[in-house]
Amino acid sequence: MFNKLFGRKTYKKNTANEQKGLVKDECIPSHIAIIMDGNGRWAKKRAMPRIKGHHEGMNTVKKVTRYASKIGVQVLTLYAFSTENWKRPKTEVEFLMSLPGQFLQSFLPELMELNIRVQMIGDKAVLPAHTQKALDAAMEATKDNTGLILNFAMNYGSRDEIVRAMKTMMAEVQAGTLTMEEITEERITDYLMTAHLPEPDLLIRTSGEVRLSNFMLWQLAYTEFWFTETLWPDFDEACLQEAVDVYQSRNRRYGGLKGEGTE
Repeated sequence: MFNKLFGRKTYKKNTANEQKGLVKDECIPSHIAIIMDGNGRWAKKRAMPRIKGHHEGMNTVKKVTRYASKIGVQVLTLYAFSTENWKRPKTEVEFLMSLPGQFLQSFLPELMELNIRVQMIGDKAVLPAHTQKALDAAMEATKDNTGLILNFAMNYGSRDEIVRAMKTMMAEVQAGTLTMEEITEERITDYLMTAHLPEPDLLIRTSGEVRLSNFMLWQLAYTEFWFTETLWPDFDEACLQEAVDVYQSRNRRYGGLKGEGTE
């Protein structure tokens, strides 16, 4: 039923060797955004604590990052911690705040080798000092890399982002440096945390959930969505390939008619 509702094709999973050459070079999504969901359920199914699922999910991030870089994706944005996630149990939040340090320390040499640049969006100021330090160190170390941008959404909420953008714009209007006539869709985009990035071409959400959860609401206006029942720790290169295959089969019209080539 899930597959029928969302037009999802089912492909046989391939090994890493079989995957080689299967992704078409044309129409590779420039920017893929992923809502990484299902870590807790993955752990519960195995009678493990939730933090074990988050740890396993970290390994999935490494696999997906490598493969995205390999096939030519320019930006990979991962929804790592939302502004609402602070409501979770204290022990779980503390573990989640420790993951950037663990992940970046172990993965940084490979990120450098793969020419991957680390960035983040979200309110970094309220993150624990050790989390900020890990993110800052990785961003500084990789700032001159020119390959894939690995963009973490940490303490990020789209409504918060839009409110911040509106406040900045209103302050500039009051100061006389911005006029009402200059406020356009393009200008609003310039005030968002993603102003320096292309808007996502493809959004992936794992674990069977089919909502956006306050993620990039402005930026996803014309993004292609792909939902999978696969829990994030079980997501792998073949799953990403499947999502890209489906994306490549779609006709992005941006409000126009099929075959016109414009939106």
